[in-house]
Amino acid sequence: MSFVVFVASFFEPTTLWYLEGLSAVPGIRLAIVSQASEVDLPPALLSRLAEHVRVEDVFRVDEVAAAVRHLAALHGPVDRLLCINEFLQIQASEVRELLDLPGMRPSIMHNFRDKARMKAALRAAGVPCARYRLITSAAEARAFVEEIGFPLIVKPPSGADSKATHRVESFDALASALHENYPSPDNAVLLEEFITGHEHSFDTMTLNGRPLWSSISRYYPSPLEVMTTPWIQWCVVIPREVDDPMYDEIRREGGRALSALGMDTGLSHTEWFRRRDGSVAISEIGARPPGAKFSTIISRAHDFDLPAAWARLVVTGEFEPPERKYAAGAAYLRGQGQGVIRAVHGLEQAHAEFGHLVTDVSLPKIGHSHVMGYQGDGYIILRHPETRVVEEALSKIVSMVRVELG
Repeated sequence: MSFVVFVASFFEPTTLWYLEGLSAVPGIRLAIVSQASEVDLPPALLSRLAEHVRVEDVFRVDEVAAAVRHLAALHGPVDRLLCINEFLQIQASEVRELLDLPGMRPSIMHNFRDKARMKAALRAAGVPCARYRLITSAAEARAFVEEIGFPLIVKPPSGADSKATHRVESFDALASALHENYPSPDNAVLLEEFITGHEHSFDTMTLNGRPLWSSISRYYPSPLEVMTTPWIQWCVVIPREVDDPMYDEIRREGGRALSALGMDTGLSHTEWFRRRDGSVAISEIGARPPGAKFSTIISRAHDFDLPAAWARLVVTGEFEPPERKYAAGAAYLRGQGQGVIRAVHGLEQAHAEFGHLVTDVSLPKIGHSHVMGYQGDGYIILRHPETRVVEEALSKIVSMVRVELG
């Protein structure tokens, strides 16, 4: 029987879904280390846990390591220490190294979290990606601009979800972005070539460094445009034609990228571009499950449970690639303006036209504060055997549904 410890900050819905998947794997004992109270755990899940240990600060390696030692003293040796939170991955890898537990070590995890280190590893392996420069002064930034020109992307090396990320097209815009991410020897900033083209993701299940399965998606528009234009209601589409030869290059380059960074076992999320000439370029890679309800969308496209499949993979090494039965996608509903949500317009029309395609929905709640993140105030997930049907329906939904703030 395997003893698995899962590290989490708080029990968000996606985290709970992945915990449910782990708790259902036959022949394991599951414990949780978090800074959240166990009252936030569903009773059914709590009843299946061997233990829950609460720490004051889950980002402190010494606290988490002490909690894991405590669990090992109570329940026996720990076989796996797992974490799906982007911002906790370095700490979890440091605990693994400190306690000599299986799984990716800090030397590997920094390849995924440090974007400059990531780009260096990809370029060294010959994987196509954007040109970049890690700068510590405004003078270094100007030198990089003189080398490759505008537009550029400015972002922190360890950022995620396009946070604190800016597209700049002039020296004035560059100066403003650097004022927010002030470069210094103690605070390097990443400048990156802005790639024009269509942005996609490449989500992959990997076992012992070998990709077993992948999923392709496309964004309408790019996440960066979504983050820099708060009112945009955007979509993501997972086409049914995942085995189309047009994706052969990203499957090849995506696999090479994961190998170059040292991906071992688990689910990864790669952002990539299709350039105007048809070639691909890798943007960045996370060694964790995707966000923005992608776990739900992928599950609906294959009519299976992605977190449950991930759990079996990371605990037992077993994975059966699912059949892509549908195209699927999501429309993310975002308010326009400021204030609380006053009304949601167009829902009746959307339901009348596309209700038969809907699998999951979370509607903006009247009277609630507007959510500033890229996922917005709600979402509608659709699926259909034909990709064209999903694409057209999502495009119409984001045009007809409007979230009013005030």
